[in-house]
Order: sequence, then C-alpha cells, then structure tokens
Amino acid sequence: MEIQLVNIGFGNMVSADRIVAIVSPESAPIKRVIQEARDEGSLIDATCGRRTRSVILTDSHHVILSAVQPETVAHRLASRAGQAVDEEVQSLERG
Repeated sequence: MEIQLVNIGFGNMVSADRIVAIVSPESAPIKRVIQEARDEGSLIDATCGRRTRSVILTDSHHVILSAVQPETVAHRLASRAGQAVDEEVQSLERG
C-alpha cells in the first residue's frame, strides 16, 4: 500500500488517507477546535507565519493549519485520488 501525500503549502505534506475534513477558519466553532487542539498539544501550524486560510482535521484528532485556501487543498486531494485510481486501473489492465 502506497502512502498518498497532499501538499498543504510551503513544502508541507499530509497523508491523504488521514484527512477527515478541510474547513475555513472563520467560524466560531472552528476557532474553538483550534484553541482546544492548541491546549491539548495536537495543533500543527504549517502556515510558516502566514495567515491561516484552511484548517485540516485528521482521523488522529490532529488539527493542521495551512496558509492555502480550502478549495486548493481539496483540489490537490482530488487530483491525487484521481491519479491513484488511474494508476490502479492501468495496473489491472496490464494484468
């Protein structure tokens, strides 16, 4: 099984299989989630000092901050998933 990584900006990568949600940091509930993760030590800041534009929630209950728009991360995730499916189909066709 191959690990699929998604670029979340500035050379930072996240395992595509671990992502549960990609959300905007604007709402009060997400701000609370960020603060709780910071207090628990499960916050990962991958913004490199830039403004937080997306929040990535993982199945391991880590919260990852990214300076890339949620739509951009989602597009990268979808293109990775499509690429993996294409490779699997080609593998099955070969034999």
